[in-house]
Amino acid sequence: MRRALPTAALAALLAGCATTSPVGVVPVEVTASAETTPVGTANADAADDPAIWRDAANPAASLIVGTDKKAGLHVYDLTGRTLFSETSGLINNVDLTELPDGRLIVVASDRNDPGNAMLRAWEMDKATGALILLGAVPGGKGEGYGFCLRRDGEAVHAFSALKEGTIEEYRLTFPRGGVLSEHLRTRVIPTQIEGCVADPRDGTLYIGEEEGGLWRFGAEDTQGELVFPIDNRYLVADLEGLALVPEGEDGGWLVGSSQGDNAFAVFRLPDLTPVGRFRVAQGEFGSVEETDGIELVAGDFGPLFPQGLFVAQDGKNKPHAQNFKLVSWAAIKAALGLD
Repeated sequence: MRRALPTAALAALLAGCATTSPVGVVPVEVTASAETTPVGTANADAADDPAIWRDAANPAASLIVGTDKKAGLHVYDLTGRTLFSETSGLINNVDLTELPDGRLIVVASDRNDPGNAMLRAWEMDKATGALILLGAVPGGKGEGYGFCLRRDGEAVHAFSALKEGTIEEYRLTFPRGGVLSEHLRTRVIPTQIEGCVADPRDGTLYIGEEEGGLWRFGAEDTQGELVFPIDNRYLVADLEGLALVPEGEDGGWLVGSSQGDNAFAVFRLPDLTPVGRFRVAQGEFGSVEETDGIELVAGDFGPLFPQGLFVAQDGKNKPHAQNFKLVSWAAIKAALGLD
């Protein structure tokens, strides 16, 4: 069910309609500081979604996991070098979390069976990036597509977004060498889903409806609200990946991939006021187009990424296969005047 827009978002939309082109608010430009090696599947739409682990003790040793949705997972270091890859097949979206006992868990949406989604889980060796398969659990009836995690104390919540518009939420537990799941609740939006992200502070879940816009659900709510529709100003269909950086009690930023015009929209939390857009332009590394998945993690990642790391899938990386571009969050904030 579609709901009314929040006051701040509605006011922003109405204020801009009379003065700007419907093609989209002009994005500021930033450039990538690094890129990953191309995924293994050439001449195809293959790279899709990244996840980032920040090594607080040694930021330069942080790792990135990316999907080749026709082959499996890749693990990269911050220079973009491939450290490890595996071949589970049609792995679409990925996320990771660190358990209280220090284990680093990677989970991805498995769509090898288009009628029965699975959630495939690994434990990652933080020193080498190697992935050790823990197993797979059901992810719902339908094709596995979007996916995100949220850790709440000892509990890990997994959100399996099925292609046609259903989101199944599970509680995952990880006994040594395995994975178990318990179904918690079902949510539904009208049409095809892609990205999702959950606020680690209160469990608010954001879902991207590709042709509809940005949805928000309370942590335990099954009825959501369309909080920012596709407006052809900030969001140009398809809305794809979502990423969130929390700041303070309820502030921070939410970023959405506006795939229709190769840009990224930035919203201020908690009221989702749009503050601008950016694109990744040609620099030392290539520009970014047709982005599916994105990820953003704040914190020190070393001299190239001193305030945080933004990673975006690049759908056009000719003459090579698709890959992921790494961008400084500090550069994005400076370009948008967010400081």
